Amino acid sequence: MDKETIKAHKISDEEYSKILEILGREPNLLELGVFSAMWSEHCSYKSSKKYLNGFPTKAPWVIQGPGENAGVIDIGGGMVAVFKMESHNHPSYIEPFQGAATGVGGILRDVFTMGARVEANMNSLRFGDIKGNEAVNRYQRYLVKGVSGGISHYGNCMGIPTIGGEISFDSGFNGNILVNAFALGICKKDEIFYGRAEGIGNPVIYVGSKTGRDGLGGAVMASDSFNEENKSLRPTVQVGDPFAEKLLMEACLELFKHDYIIGIQDMGAAGLTSSSFEMSGRSGSGMKMYLDKVPMREEGMTPYELMLSESQERMLICAKKGCEDKIKEIFAKWDLDAEVIGEVTSSGKMELFWHNELVGEIPIDPLSEAAPVLDRPTKKPAYLDEIKLDNLQCATINTMKNQEAFERILKDEHILNKSFVYDQYDANIGTNTIKQPGHLGASVMRVKENNCAIAMGMECNTRMNFVNPKIGAALAVASSGRKVAMSGATPLAITDCLNYGNPENPEVMWQFAQGCEGIKEACKELNTPVVSGNVSLYNDTDGVSIQPTPAIVSVGVNEDYTKTLPSVFQNENTAVYLVGDTKGIFAGSLYRKVVEDKITGTLVEVDYKKERALWDLVISANKDGLLEFANSVGIGGVAMTLAKMSCNAGFGGEFKMLCDDSRDIFDESYSRAIIGVKDEAKFKEYLHKFGLVWQRLGETGGNKFSINEVSMSLDDMKDIYFNDFVKIIKDEK
Repeated sequence: MDKETIKAHKISDEEYSKILEILGREPNLLELGVFSAMWSEHCSYKSSKKYLNGFPTKAPWVIQGPGENAGVIDIGGGMVAVFKMESHNHPSYIEPFQGAATGVGGILRDVFTMGARVEANMNSLRFGDIKGNEAVNRYQRYLVKGVSGGISHYGNCMGIPTIGGEISFDSGFNGNILVNAFALGICKKDEIFYGRAEGIGNPVIYVGSKTGRDGLGGAVMASDSFNEENKSLRPTVQVGDPFAEKLLMEACLELFKHDYIIGIQDMGAAGLTSSSFEMSGRSGSGMKMYLDKVPMREEGMTPYELMLSESQERMLICAKKGCEDKIKEIFAKWDLDAEVIGEVTSSGKMELFWHNELVGEIPIDPLSEAAPVLDRPTKKPAYLDEIKLDNLQCATINTMKNQEAFERILKDEHILNKSFVYDQYDANIGTNTIKQPGHLGASVMRVKENNCAIAMGMECNTRMNFVNPKIGAALAVASSGRKVAMSGATPLAITDCLNYGNPENPEVMWQFAQGCEGIKEACKELNTPVVSGNVSLYNDTDGVSIQPTPAIVSVGVNEDYTKTLPSVFQNENTAVYLVGDTKGIFAGSLYRKVVEDKITGTLVEVDYKKERALWDLVISANKDGLLEFANSVGIGGVAMTLAKMSCNAGFGGEFKMLCDDSRDIFDESYSRAIIGVKDEAKFKEYLHKFGLVWQRLGETGGNKFSINEVSMSLDDMKDIYFNDFVKIIKDEK
């Protein structure tokens, strides 16, 4: 095998030596392609695996943790929730509409292949700087439009509601946007399916759409940095067909009603290669596949292309022998291909045939067991020493009045209402959505089968992760759980999508290692284990890596969906409380970014006992009917949290916050909530019981908003909040 071909497949000299050792000979091109895909960063986690070990993954309510297509938790009444989050970052930068659309399609398959009907989508999105008329700013606005269009297209066509998410912007993402897709499904506890292939002689059946050349090499592309040469690799981006996937989902759900199959696996990254090797590897089996039997939509396709294509809307099934015709009948009913392309063997090898000629033979276990686990060097980033002392208290005291600061922060794209994006999503398909985009806080859906509510909180503050990768990651876990708790639900588990830069950079690996430690610590202390997830590395362009972005979705359950707690003001004259300590934390804050154009400072450690106490306070007080609303204090601090609640409610309030520093209305201390109280006397008993600091801010009502010396008419505030984002995106100002 010539060196140029090996290099083109991103195989190192050490890895090639290992391939020679496994095979006992030189690989052919097909075999090299299989190793390249399976040992890519995207599929093998070779740089990250070391740090993922030790994640808390077990609890009495966890039915399936990491290692399957998606995680599964018990939600009561014989029902389970199946969920996962994955990235589609590189494809979405190259071709935003199809990249985002197929990201949604891929995560949907991960969930319904477990036997669950998908009931909800969410998305975590990061873009670069969208303000300004430079080419990069215009391109970022194009990406926002393309990504949101792709998400809405796929979800809406599938008939699955997109009920929430998050979106943020920073010039650090100019060269690499992030598109992380989350999906959650529901099924009966005794009807979960797994991705395995076992039983000698059992048939292997390909179902779904035909295979083409689109997406060829996608897993390898996703495991490389961007540069001018590969930014235009559109052929590596898959093309999605949501209508075909809708048929595939319905056909699979009908199939699951019968006792016809042993296992089923989505053909995701690396397509037929990963699905066949993963199914065999989980069972210690071998497999023969006859690639000329794979349904093809293009002429002249080769075994190499068939194994590595990432065409969408496809599944691989290990069926029970004798059930082939019944399975074909189901898929024919839904106008989908279903072809027997192989069988399970006891050889422990993957044997690939082309018109009855053996064209590839690879041992299955050694391919996965000998996959590289790299111990990359780590080094604390030099920038951290430069920024850690630059706290607000130490910085030159700016002369900007709070009124001006409030108006500037209100106009920041992070605060502005994103209805331009989420209005494209149908959030109400299925009639189970209780809280949807624009309602602030966690998204919530009803489960009709047991009358519970499932709350999903998505969170990651990239600026705080930049300032301190460990605390920032821990805060993503805590903040996502807090969103869930503020809806009245008990957080039970998380899924993650760990987005970082180039792992070959020791400073990036240090950030990643620290982020994993933060997640481990927070999940353990808060009792929210990790049940599924994804790692996305090489998010860098021309040597510039993104801010660390460990996106987290916390999933929780409220046993009574009718007691879902709103996140915005509900009535006038309601007492408003701030619960939690205000400590003057401005490190990584929006205030510093907007007012001083800095991302600097030192974060304090998370007090997990106070965090959990806040959750338990709201959950228990809500069960007793004491609360009217609750909302986690987020970016922009108390001032911006109240302002957004006022705008969404349609009435304001005059609030007074006790501060050590007048700017503390913008501070971003953790473990705090704004709570609307019906019965103040009883609520104070709860505050005493849970040992939390509090202050009464005032009452809701009126057509004016004020906090301390800051004030604005509600009409003016709403005009900015609801209209300015669309003006930015549409270049109207």
